[in-house]
Amino acid sequence: MLPAYAELHCLSNFSFLRGASHPEELVERAQTLGYAALALTDECSFSGIVRAHVAAKAAGLPLVIGSEVTLGDSTRLVLLATDRSSYGDLSQLITRGRRSAEKGSYALTRDDVAAFAARLLALWLPPDRRSGSATVSIPISADDAALAAARWVAAVFPGRAWIAVELFAHAGDGARLAHCAALAQATGLPQVAAGDIHMHVRARRTLQDTLTAIRVKRPLAECGYALYPNGERHLRSRARLASIYPPALLAETVEIAQRCTFSLDELRYEYPEEIVPPGHTPSSYLRKLTEEGLARRYGPATRCPPEVRELIEHELALIAELGYEPYFLTVQDIVAFARSQKILCQGRGSAANSAVCYALGITEVDPSRMSMLFERFISRERNEPPDIDVDFEHQRREEVMQYVYRKYGRDRAALAATLITYRPKSAVR
Repeated sequence: MLPAYAELHCLSNFSFLRGASHPEELVERAQTLGYAALALTDECSFSGIVRAHVAAKAAGLPLVIGSEVTLGDSTRLVLLATDRSSYGDLSQLITRGRRSAEKGSYALTRDDVAAFAARLLALWLPPDRRSGSATVSIPISADDAALAAARWVAAVFPGRAWIAVELFAHAGDGARLAHCAALAQATGLPQVAAGDIHMHVRARRTLQDTLTAIRVKRPLAECGYALYPNGERHLRSRARLASIYPPALLAETVEIAQRCTFSLDELRYEYPEEIVPPGHTPSSYLRKLTEEGLARRYGPATRCPPEVRELIEHELALIAELGYEPYFLTVQDIVAFARSQKILCQGRGSAANSAVCYALGITEVDPSRMSMLFERFISRERNEPPDIDVDFEHQRREEVMQYVYRKYGRDRAALAATLITYRPKSAVR
């Protein structure tokens, strides 16, 4: 009977120039092999998580969310989120690491990890003592650095840390297994099997080698030990794993995966609270601003066209039902700042179908002069947040961005990029 197994250390192509498979390919292969779960642990990044989540839901495969990090002292860890709170902790740690270094890299210390460790699980990756194709056996008493690192991990993650035992058909696998067992005995850390996955099938090894050559900026023929000596860092069959690892180490992978119950489905938009003044709720404040806007647009309340009033009440009711008031207030606040500074701006797109957006001054399409369908903008059937596009004059756009940073703080505001991916039709065009 094949053992149950969950892969807990897996990199996709979102670990740039390291992983050689797409998240979807990894999920599909893990499901085909009958894995109990798959962890996507790209290096200091969640970039591939959404694609893996969508694929895992379709395949019915439990997905564990985590990240691999290498600290400034070369300590390597795989950190796993168990619930919504620990996912937030790991998100903050990744953000800290990326903000502490130049674009494309990251920098983390032991203190950084300790600050967010309280709810995370950790797999410690012992240093690779490989020399050529063999693993050098070092007595525990002489391996002070590894022993100290393991003890630090055990102290920072009490009851939530393991030694990751990763075997790749090297001549020294037996010595490595014994070394990890000795470390476990000396520190009290349990052991668990892991695969350091870089590709979903062995056939991707050529591509993975090529990516490595690009990363180290050397011709492939001159990469030497920068290349892995074989193609074992792929998702292996459970029969193959059973021939490599002791059963207890395989069983431990499933135990860990079962502790990681967090899903991206638990995430919801969390809007700023700064936009609602004391004494108001988001709903009451949105209504207040809307009524003030109608008075500016049409004059006294008695002069507001009945059809517009009907639209306003319909929209406010649906906005309240779906809980989108803070979003409208956030956009209104930014637009109000721009107009106060005489920065040209204009809402566009489906938001032009909203009488509330017109009242708030976000758009300039008068609902009394044309037929509007609010459900093109927001509908309960689509169950997705609205999208209000606002254009600002490019010469002064930076002023608006700096206002957002000042209001919400640089640790809570960020620029998001739109990335175009070319499918066959677009590529041909």
